[in-house]
Amino acid sequence: MNLKPIALLATLLAGSALCAPAFAGDAEKGKAKSATCAACHGSNGISMIPMYPNLAGQKEQYLVLQMKAFRSGERNNMVMAPMAKGLSDEDIADLAAYFASLNPAG
Repeated sequence: MNLKPIALLATLLAGSALCAPAFAGDAEKGKAKSATCAACHGSNGISMIPMYPNLAGQKEQYLVLQMKAFRSGERNNMVMAPMAKGLSDEDIADLAAYFASLNPAG
């Protein structure tokens, strides 16, 4: 019996599980939590300040990973670190869902 196809399928399934978010965020809750973010990233996720990135339309999982990296200190930024420090996993998921849902064209 050739186990290579089974091993390949198991590897693919395990990899997709690692890439999937632990739970989906709620964009409406994220919108309610985004007031602080708007000061730098704009109320519609489009920053008016060139040094701050646009968040509108970014991939949800990317936003989750970046906010968790700021929260843990893995990614250091003197503005974002204190902002992310108090966020729960649910807060991060909700904010990511909200910004990912926005039109990047404004």
